[in-house]
Amino acid sequence: MTVEQNVLQQHSQKHQQTLLNQLREVTGTTDVQLLQQALQASNGDLAEAVAFLTEKNAKVPQQDEATYYQTAQINNDRYISVGSQADTNVIDLTGDDKDDLQRAIALSLEESNRAFRETGITDEEQAISRVLEASIAENKASLKRTHTEVWTDSPNPHDRKRQQNCPVGLKNVGNTCWFSAVIQSLFNLLEFQRLVLHYSPPARVQDLPRNQKEHRNLPFMQELRCLFSLLVGSKRKYVDPSRAVEILKDAFKSSESQQQDVSEFTHKLLDWLEDAFQIKAEEDREGEKPKNPMVDLFYGRFLAVGVLEGKKFENTEMFGQYPLQVNGFKDLHECLEAAMIEGEIESLHSAENSAKSGQEHWFTELPPVLTFELSRFEFNQTLGRPEKIHNKLEFPSMLYMDRYMDRNRDITRIKREEIRRLKEHLTVLQQRLERYLSYGSGPKRFPLADVLQYAMEFASSKPVCTSPVEDIDTTVPPGATTAQVPPPASTGEQPDASVPPECSGSGPQAQQQQQQQQRISIHKPFTQSRVPPDLPMHPAPRHISEEELRVLEGCLHRWRSEVENDTRDLQASISRIHRTIELMYSDKSMMQAPYRLHAVLVHEGQANAGHYWAYIFDPHQQRWMKYNDISVTKSSWEELVRDSFGGYRNASAYCLMYIDDKKPFLIEEEFDKETGQMLSGLDKLPPDLKEYVEADNKLFEKEMEEWDALQARKLQQEKLALAAASVAAQPMSTEPCPPDNTAAPQHDPEYMEQQSPTGDSKHLQEDTERAISKAAAEHDEKSPEALLNTAMKVEYTRLLRFAQEDTPPERDYRLLHVIVYFIHNQAPKKIVERTLLVQFADRNLGFDERCKSIMKVARAKLELIKPDEVNMEEYEMWHQDYMKFRDTTVFLLIGLELFLKKSYMDSLMYLIYAYQYNKELLAKGPYRGHEEEMIAHYRRECLLKVNEHAAALFETGEETKVNAGLSIMNELVVACIPLLLVDEMEEKDMVAVEDMRNRWCSYLGQEMEPNLQEKLTDFLPKLLDCSTEIKSFHDHPKLPSYSTLELCERYGRVMTSLTLSRTPADGR
Repeated sequence: MTVEQNVLQQHSQKHQQTLLNQLREVTGTTDVQLLQQALQASNGDLAEAVAFLTEKNAKVPQQDEATYYQTAQINNDRYISVGSQADTNVIDLTGDDKDDLQRAIALSLEESNRAFRETGITDEEQAISRVLEASIAENKASLKRTHTEVWTDSPNPHDRKRQQNCPVGLKNVGNTCWFSAVIQSLFNLLEFQRLVLHYSPPARVQDLPRNQKEHRNLPFMQELRCLFSLLVGSKRKYVDPSRAVEILKDAFKSSESQQQDVSEFTHKLLDWLEDAFQIKAEEDREGEKPKNPMVDLFYGRFLAVGVLEGKKFENTEMFGQYPLQVNGFKDLHECLEAAMIEGEIESLHSAENSAKSGQEHWFTELPPVLTFELSRFEFNQTLGRPEKIHNKLEFPSMLYMDRYMDRNRDITRIKREEIRRLKEHLTVLQQRLERYLSYGSGPKRFPLADVLQYAMEFASSKPVCTSPVEDIDTTVPPGATTAQVPPPASTGEQPDASVPPECSGSGPQAQQQQQQQQRISIHKPFTQSRVPPDLPMHPAPRHISEEELRVLEGCLHRWRSEVENDTRDLQASISRIHRTIELMYSDKSMMQAPYRLHAVLVHEGQANAGHYWAYIFDPHQQRWMKYNDISVTKSSWEELVRDSFGGYRNASAYCLMYIDDKKPFLIEEEFDKETGQMLSGLDKLPPDLKEYVEADNKLFEKEMEEWDALQARKLQQEKLALAAASVAAQPMSTEPCPPDNTAAPQHDPEYMEQQSPTGDSKHLQEDTERAISKAAAEHDEKSPEALLNTAMKVEYTRLLRFAQEDTPPERDYRLLHVIVYFIHNQAPKKIVERTLLVQFADRNLGFDERCKSIMKVARAKLELIKPDEVNMEEYEMWHQDYMKFRDTTVFLLIGLELFLKKSYMDSLMYLIYAYQYNKELLAKGPYRGHEEEMIAHYRRECLLKVNEHAAALFETGEETKVNAGLSIMNELVVACIPLLLVDEMEEKDMVAVEDMRNRWCSYLGQEMEPNLQEKLTDFLPKLLDCSTEIKSFHDHPKLPSYSTLELCERYGRVMTSLTLSRTPADGR
């Protein structure tokens, strides 16, 4: 056999084993012959093999429901067959014994509590999750998502410009977040990055590929090189991977809107890369055995040692991504321990010839990049559909693999045996401790020390009467909320609580007086914070002698001390055993193979819908980064733990990538051989890719230049329009501020720009003339310049008084004048002065000579202001912010007016834009906008109302109404949900989103027509999409024009209405 044939045979065997592992993981079938039969029948196609096994299993009689759920228990031993051992906890409920029923209930509660403690998820939540996933997958083996919205680029290229050396993101071109997560994880392996960038296709296949693999793999390799080069040196904030994704589509045989499985994609990607490098290696080998860098980087070997039907065997196998089961394990080491041992292995350690079968895996060679697949999805054979496992699984940032190495086989076996013995001892101790902490035979159990304490308190209590019902007032009507306490004694002695009420006082008048004085409200423990002091005494023994009490107290004290000592001893022993197990592999000899966590791929969602992103460690900055499509942000280990361990919002790690900590070349930067300086940016690229990236950067720079030129032309046109309006003697402030914030600002933005000049201009002119008249009355002989200065001081003083006044929400003086807004937000003095000058320079100021002279002086002063005295860009920015504040107010008041009229669908868009504009303003200062909590509350309430309306239409079952309801959900609710999820700190918004989703998920368990079921299954993945990526949204509604006085009046009216209708539940 030639070297080439040997390599091909090894590759074929490895590929066959990989397919078997994947098929075993997906279907849960462990019969190797059946798996091989399925692969042969499907010609190696994984999807067809799964369908083959599913159909075959459907014909086999299924387990009964009780057996199925018994095997699904988290704590079941994964290697012990069902029914192989009698269950000592089984309770016979066929008889009439009520104690059996109570014990069964208690056992059920105990099992539920134990499962909750181990996984953090209740049985109800797991059941709901299973029903949800089952219903979504119904009628379709693989649900096709009709969510066609994709990210739309901002028209302003400056928004898409890369900031300094920030990592470059990848654009989601249609449910390709899985692609982004995997590619970014591999790209940040600098050794892998260098291999891809410096790859050159073989010379013999550059003209014409000779087979199918070369026709597919080599073009993909070239596109991957181009993509990596853009990630290195692009000036864009994110780049488009469409060309590489297009090549992948044919391989996956899927539509462009279907999400792909990360595990399947990574397998295929590594196979393609391995094939591409193998072609190159064969060309360059010159008679030697070809060396494939992909194999050296990602593949390792393990030794399978086992017994098959009493015969021992040893086989060496190659592995790439190592699959691990998640269900039933709490951390990564437990998963690895279980994966390394299959079946009964006692015969491996003894010389006896046993018929038992089983095997152990021992790593003989670990790859530099060690990847674990966490099996978060499993195929439910009973239901015939996949389900996601939400259990919590912890993993370390530094993983020591010594205990799994073949060279440490003997030491590890000794330690495993010791751990097994310690765990057996631990189980016994925990059972003993449980008897102390959960004492009793009924459904309710309590700590034994507390039981003894309660008994001691009961015995020590003084009796209050001979019967617990003798002191109850029988004259109180049933259902009354009063009760009596023992009355004071009739003699001059101190009242004794132990004296029955019959012994004190006599006669109907005395009894009536006592009843009126001693009736109190019955104590309600769930609504009151403490027990009323005059509540009747607790139960007490009726007869107990001093001798009995003394003996009993002595025994109870002694028993309680003994119980507490025993409990402390058990807890200390359990802690010591836990600590011993934790430190079992902590000696230096077992810490020689350190692997550091490099990347974590996270999936959020259900089995058929969700979102992927990656956490990748930056070794040079020593921090974690979150790669979420186009967004690349700083992160932390705490955030990674929250999103990756599982048990929180359906997000959990799906793939872990560790790298050998003793091989720094994996993440080391490249240095120039001549200068010794570190290479960065375009210097890292080979000449052809450097030229490619430079060309793309020039295109992007040209796009920015064209944008700037377009904005300059718009600015010039606006200036010409203003000049024409001025020549025509039009009143000031006739044009509204352009809604597009990216447009260039006007040279002189007016502080009260409106489309109703007759109202605003007249109002401002009156205020200005009033200030001039007041200034002239104080100094009649002053020059026009002195009068202008005095009038400006008078006007500023008036506006300052408005700004300092403490006003209710319905009276916001910031709407009255721009200067009030500036004072609130501490605008620079020069900005305020220039704004006042513009007000007094109004050509429409008046017709008397005094006002005209002041206007001329003001205009002259404006012309004398030098560019270095007032920063015009800052001046224009402040006025733009004020116009945005007014627009926000208009959005808000119209939205609230519609909300009060119960026009929720019309109101929603106004409130959405009010919140977004207001949030941008508040980012610059706390007084730039309105109260964020108030807008968020009504936006949330409006969205809930719209959701209720759409759900009501769906419930009618009528075709037109159902379509209308789903249209409302798709166009309004689904589009708005990312706006609520983008800020995870707003808990109320997240709760509202969950309420809306739960409302629609509740239909899954109901009977409905098949067409409605199909519509629901098509719609639910969109609603359950956990991505916070904001899709292309509706254009904002056109705003009407309001004068300042009209705006203040309407805003005050709507805020007053809200104040009157507001409830304490609003949280305001």
